[in-house]
Amino acid sequence: MNDYAEINQLVSRERLYWQRHADELADCYYPDATVATSWQAGSLDSFLHGEPAEVDPRFTIFGSISSPVIHQNGKRAFVELPTETHMRMMVHGVLTEIESYRRLIYRVEKRDQDWKIASMISINESDNLYPVIPGTSLKIDPKDLEGLRPSYQFLSYVRKAAGGEISSDLLGTDRPKEVDKIYGEAQNWVDHKE
Repeated sequence: MNDYAEINQLVSRERLYWQRHADELADCYYPDATVATSWQAGSLDSFLHGEPAEVDPRFTIFGSISSPVIHQNGKRAFVELPTETHMRMMVHGVLTEIESYRRLIYRVEKRDQDWKIASMISINESDNLYPVIPGTSLKIDPKDLEGLRPSYQFLSYVRKAAGGEISSDLLGTDRPKEVDKIYGEAQNWVDHKE
């Protein structure tokens, strides 16, 4: 395989292994990798061995990815990977599903023979929350959504309802300057200008 094919397979495997809770997920990353998601930011270990408060063990998280866009320079690349994730949970006694749209930004390197992930950061784009069973009514007071960021308002709502916490300062497309900064930093890293 050429570098683009290897990088494509790397980020595709990472997403699949994450959904499957497969041990092979760790092999996609370098041990010193950092990961920033909606529920944690830090070391690879915190990503591998934790999960957000709203996760209900009765339901499997599933999703899909689009084709990645790869920006490569030698042994470094950053990858943009659009994702869609679905997660079921109980909200106010109603079986619901949250649908989240995100863009993942990976920094990948070929330090020895293989490409692996050096960091991953999630950019929130949009989300929806709806009842799973047709005809079921899910009532949410619009006042409870006030002040929640539009790029991840329902994720914020269900996480808080589950007793968890979520930052109001996560990366999201509703703050384009912050997103542009992430892209600039990723490009500088690829170009060895960091």
